[in-house]
Amino acid sequence: MELTAIQSGAYLHHIAFESANPERLASYYAEVMDMDLLKISDSEWRCEGPSRQLIILPGANKKMAFVGLSCRNEETLAALRKHIIRNNIEIFENISPYFNIDAFSIRDPDDHIICFGIPDSIEKNQRKAIKGPIQHLTFASLDVERFVDFYHGKLGFQITDRVLHKDGSLATCFTTSNHEHHTIACFKSDHNGIDHHSYETGDWNRIRDWCDHFATKNVQLMWGPGRHGPGNNLFVFIEDPDGNWIEVSAELEVNLNRKTKDWPQAERTLNLWGDAILRS
Repeated sequence: MELTAIQSGAYLHHIAFESANPERLASYYAEVMDMDLLKISDSEWRCEGPSRQLIILPGANKKMAFVGLSCRNEETLAALRKHIIRNNIEIFENISPYFNIDAFSIRDPDDHIICFGIPDSIEKNQRKAIKGPIQHLTFASLDVERFVDFYHGKLGFQITDRVLHKDGSLATCFTTSNHEHHTIACFKSDHNGIDHHSYETGDWNRIRDWCDHFATKNVQLMWGPGRHGPGNNLFVFIEDPDGNWIEVSAELEVNLNRKTKDWPQAERTLNLWGDAILRS
């Protein structure tokens, strides 16, 4: 099977969230995640920092409007589009304001809108901010097997790690479309939606810097610091005003060249150092 998503080198470029109070949520991300706040219209706010972009739109709390994955170049974007069409996945018009005219979107089995494209301009944000590119998105789903069939079987994401219940059923699956351990992952849950999104700061000392920054904003950690088993990354979690979970990560596994690894569904898998927040 061609791992075309891997060949495209797709990486997480931006996420659009809905919110019942979008101005409040956008102001929170601008302040707490160290980004510039842009009011595009009465119904659209954007938060932009170095290699991190969010769009906030009116709607329901804790709901993703769409996500944008950027491919390596126009050729790999076109190849990915052909691969998607060959797998009988319907193509829709692009709805992301960050991507150029060749971009397109699809819907996954849980009705998440995924946009693939190339940013329409070179990143211009010069804000002096703590390093933390937006890096991965993790879904919650009633059906992780269906997630695997779509993202791995049809889009061509590579499976890096799986977490299994004692009966062998799938609890979590980590998939990647580039050299990093996971771009999109999925936890078994009692609902469909987002589990969390993550910013990769690269170095343990920068997690310290982020935590000191959170403290100046009177934001307390909800989980961590700790170290995940899958991905081997260091982490802390906070929660935004709408209840979305935000991860700041460091030292995520890269340059993958190994077989898929299976882990047990246990606290130690989610946190090698201590307590864990277990999903279903």
